[in-house]
Amino acid sequence: MASLDQPVSELPKVRAAELKALQRLGLATVRDLLLHLPFDWEAYGTPVPIRAVLPGAQATVIGSLVKIEARRSMYKRKPMTEAILADDSGGRLKIVWFNQPWLARSHHAGDRVAVAGLVKAARYGSALEMQNPHLEKVGGDEGPRRVGGLMPKYHLSSGVTSKKIGELVEPLLGLAGGLEESIPAQTRQRHRLPAIADAIRWGHKPESTEQWRQARNRLAFAELLELQVAFLRSRRELESEPAAPVPYVQEVIERFKAGLGFELTHAQRRATWEVFQDLERGIPMNRLLNGDVGSGKTAVAAAAVAMVHAAGRQSVVMAPTEILARQHLLKFRSYLEGSFPDLRVELLISGLPAAERRRVTTAVASGHTALLVGTHALIEERVEILNLGLAVVDEQHRFGTRQRELLRGKGRGRPHFLAMTATPIPRTLALARYGDMTVSVLDELPPGRTPVETEVVPPAEREQAYGLVRREVAAGRQVFVICPLIEESEKLEAKAATVEFERLKADVFPDLRLALVHGKLKDKDAVMRAFAAGESDVLVATPVVEVGVDVPNATVMMIEGAERFGLAQLHQFRGRVGRGAHGSFCLLLSDDPTEVALERLQLVARERSGFRLAEEDLLLRGAGELMGPRQHGLTDQAMRELLNPLLLNEAREEAERLLAEDPELEREPALLRAVTRRLEQMSMS
Repeated sequence: MASLDQPVSELPKVRAAELKALQRLGLATVRDLLLHLPFDWEAYGTPVPIRAVLPGAQATVIGSLVKIEARRSMYKRKPMTEAILADDSGGRLKIVWFNQPWLARSHHAGDRVAVAGLVKAARYGSALEMQNPHLEKVGGDEGPRRVGGLMPKYHLSSGVTSKKIGELVEPLLGLAGGLEESIPAQTRQRHRLPAIADAIRWGHKPESTEQWRQARNRLAFAELLELQVAFLRSRRELESEPAAPVPYVQEVIERFKAGLGFELTHAQRRATWEVFQDLERGIPMNRLLNGDVGSGKTAVAAAAVAMVHAAGRQSVVMAPTEILARQHLLKFRSYLEGSFPDLRVELLISGLPAAERRRVTTAVASGHTALLVGTHALIEERVEILNLGLAVVDEQHRFGTRQRELLRGKGRGRPHFLAMTATPIPRTLALARYGDMTVSVLDELPPGRTPVETEVVPPAEREQAYGLVRREVAAGRQVFVICPLIEESEKLEAKAATVEFERLKADVFPDLRLALVHGKLKDKDAVMRAFAAGESDVLVATPVVEVGVDVPNATVMMIEGAERFGLAQLHQFRGRVGRGAHGSFCLLLSDDPTEVALERLQLVARERSGFRLAEEDLLLRGAGELMGPRQHGLTDQAMRELLNPLLLNEAREEAERLLAEDPELEREPALLRAVTRRLEQMSMS
């Protein structure tokens, strides 16, 4: 008999590829599987005769296979399985499955089967057909058990299907009664929420879409409540610690603005004022600066550094890579050192020569360095900062809680803390994931940013894309090429990028200077610095490599296999060009020209707002696409509900009420256990 804590690896009929996919989804135990509700449903209805089906409608049909065979498509010679299905009404239905040749081995003419899918008019003749329908063998007069009616759509990873997850979950639903109820009874009553066991059963096997909606709402509310209680307790603990107040000085901000050389946007001015208000308080600032690529987060952070320096205190800025740390060094120096001659900015990275490292660490320990920019090298034990007043972390999600705490602990007393992220996060998602932080949003771009012309390139137009690359390089510009995402491993991605690099170098651009960078490359920072210096024309890179290096001369971002990426990630890649005075292009090359894939990519081509695309990703692919797998602390059903902020507000108000009545949750041990688990999970992310 299975148990809630049993690993999914011990469940029957789980293949190795499926297990890896489940692990990528964060589904390690039976409990995880039960809590992983479908994000939507396909309504195929009850079985109907073939003669009654209509083109453009979803339908379920039961019949006998007249024939079934595997062959290859005329286009790209892809494997496919073709079948003819007939039923007692005298109707016939053509069926095609792409990339599933094994179906022809496991099914035979004469088999009675049920299929459910979208009915289309065949390309030739008057016949009807289905492409890639769901399939189930049925015996005798029985109807299908899993095909037809309401069919669940789960968030997936390559290697597992919704059908497989449904097959795994169904025999485990009886265990739902053993799940602990973390929502207090009076809270469930106030918000009319079903019990956890009912919610699990309704979520996976609903009798109606309304039952499923109630189930998702109930699980989402529980997660948001647990997180909001955790955040309120964390904030209460943080606010009990003193921080040195940084007084606002008008002259400082005037000198800062005069030395910038450009006007701050309204959003930058608003965020800067919010930061200054935090700094003046006697409790540590804990703020997230959330902005799109190029929205000017660094200028806001530099203004804070200037004010902290005027108060006689030091600042640090930690970036995830050496290339980004060097980029920050140049930007902070340009923003600050002209207006504040006594404000010294230094760099600390692991690659510094020993003598330079000693000079930098001595200068910061003695208080002579006002701002220290660096990587993980900043949090090493031997780095001491005399009078730390402000800690800034770039790309907040790339650092774990422990690393951030080590950085905060570098000074005497609690420094103010500012996190920056260039991944546009919808406000409700930011409040849910970073609820212990206040949030500033930079939702406008500075004037002068060159719009990036985005085009979807189907396979037949690939040569035109290569032609654009050649023209831009001939004009003295540079190009990024991003290789397709491969989920299995960074090692495979490195190999695929190397193969693509060799192909482009030998067959496509033999006359251009190509460079290659991937996560397994030891000297990747040197390659990227050389590209930024104009020593190569085309940089071929894997998606795991941080390509945030500022290259104003780069005008083309060519993304292979674009349909494999999330919308937010495509937008991030696009933001790497259009940084100079020249017109720029983002080319989305698709290997899978299906209607759904092209529709998603066309959305990127039409929509310039990263926040809007992030909301779409939240609906289409779940929170993991935005925050990274297991980084967000919430399941996808909770994240999807966040697009309706009422639920978050209700959870926040309920958390405040519960803690006001019972600050230590002594009367609610189950909720306290759930909150403790949430905090542990977040500390690992």
